[in-house]
Amino acid sequence: MANSKSATKRIDINERNRMRNKAYKSAVKTLMKKYFQAVEVYASSPSEEQLQTVQTSMSIAYSKIDKAVKRGVYHKNNAARKKARLAKALKNAVPQAS
Repeated sequence: MANSKSATKRIDINERNRMRNKAYKSAVKTLMKKYFQAVEVYASSPSEEQLQTVQTSMSIAYSKIDKAVKRGVYHKNNAARKKARLAKALKNAVPQAS
């Protein structure tokens, strides 16, 4: 247990930041899963509509990842790795679809 007012405040702030970071990480994971599912559907039955869905979900995921970096939740290299993984999934699905 904290013995001083400042230590108590630090505990509160750390908990608040932990919950914020957890929310961002969870949102990024969810958006990445949705993107991978969209790519899978596009690979199985390619159409212009499916491609639009894939690109929309990619844009949303990229945006959330970039916001997480801006807030200090992810390191920029970690974010770059995640975004590269998303791009690679689409690149690998396109030759199968063509």
